Amino acid sequence: MRILIIEDEAKLAQVLHKGLKENGYIADWAEDGELGLHMAREGNYAAIILDVMLPKMDGFEVLRELRKAGSTVPIMMLTARSGVDDRVLGLDLGADDYLPKPFDFKELLARLRAVTRRPAVELRNVLKVADLELDLRTREVRRGGEIISLTAKELVLLEYLMSRKGLALTRAMILENVWATEDAYDGGSNLVEVYINFLRKKIDQGHPVKLIQTLRGVGYSMHEPA
Repeated sequence: MRILIIEDEAKLAQVLHKGLKENGYIADWAEDGELGLHMAREGNYAAIILDVMLPKMDGFEVLRELRKAGSTVPIMMLTARSGVDDRVLGLDLGADDYLPKPFDFKELLARLRAVTRRPAVELRNVLKVADLELDLRTREVRRGGEIISLTAKELVLLEYLMSRKGLALTRAMILENVWATEDAYDGGSNLVEVYINFLRKKIDQGHPVKLIQTLRGVGYSMHEPA
């Protein structure tokens, strides 16, 4: 289950990321509101942990934009403010829960479990990048209407790339998220490169538009044609 953390306090974000991972979640982190909104729109998240006080765009605006766009992803807001008005505003804008700082991590986990098991939760079922589609229910992949057969690990990698369309993804980020459930992996191995090549042969080969891009000195990205 993927969780998006939108929090500008690096220490708190690291604690949340580590704690969620230890409890079986996969967590992504955005350190400002604009990046968080972009990731929330493009990703397939089970829930979002959203701070109120953020640079570039505050949490209320991120929440407002997501709900305006029709997103039903559960959103838990965090704030150091103790005022009732802020909590009321957040709930009125469509937040599913509100947790004041400081908080106990066990309470956050309990609230997270509560909002993600509500019947109203609906995740996006199909990821699309240009003419490439991944159905998250059936795990079926098509490009230009033709079915593409992928291995289980190739599917996980493709989902990670597609759900972060347009973002620069480092090798370390891919290793941590795609191989997050492995007991261990060799940090010096070429796993990422090998599987990216596997995907390219199946996804891009034979198509004039290449969707998987190499960002020299950075990593990889999945782009739609301009």
